[in-house]
Order: sequence, then structure tokens, then C-alpha cells
Amino acid sequence: MPKVYFPISYIDVPASEPHPGNMCYRVSKGIEHRGADEPRHVYKIQMVYSGVVDGFTSPSYPEGGEDFEKVIDAMRALQEGGGKNGRGMMTAAGDQPGMPLHEVQQMLRTHPA
Repeated sequence: MPKVYFPISYIDVPASEPHPGNMCYRVSKGIEHRGADEPRHVYKIQMVYSGVVDGFTSPSYPEGGEDFEKVIDAMRALQEGGGKNGRGMMTAAGDQPGMPLHEVQQMLRTHPA
């Protein structure tokens, strides 16, 4: 399980019915730190509810809708350098508290986007 995820860039894609109107898919590129392992660049899809990442809800795409295609398009846009700047945001996963700020700053200097 990842210890901490640091988004570098992201795109929010509005989710369609039956998701609530204030829910979206956050498609992002960032650095994932798994404790003792070296940090790695990854792509991630998370659900966002009222502007807050919901770490307990896995993405789901309604059958017959366009959500999945829109998420794939957002992923391609990130691969081409698009998206909003996510630096300074971090998401702790699991029951671990995350990393101290000085470790985060060091990791970002050592592993630039």
C-alpha cells in the first residue's frame, strides 16, 4: 500500500449519473512513495466529492455513459503535459501519517517531474 502520493498535475472530470452532481474523477500524475522503496512516478484516478479526495471510494464508470472515455482523454492530456499544477498537495494512504515536510521537499528536489 502506498504511504504517500504527491500529485504533480491533475484534471478533474465531472462524473455523470448515478454519481451525485458534485462528484468527479481526479485524474493525476504524481510521485508515489511506498516507504522504503524508491519513489515512483505514477498515474492515479481518485474520486472527488465536493472538492475533497475520497480515499475510500474506488472509481466506477456507468455503463453506456462517456465517463470512461473522458477519463482516458484526461490521462492522455496529462501524458502530453496538460492539467492543473498539483504541487503542494499530498494524499496519505492507509493508517500511516505520511511524511514530514522536509522529506517531501527533499524528494521533490531529487525526483523532479
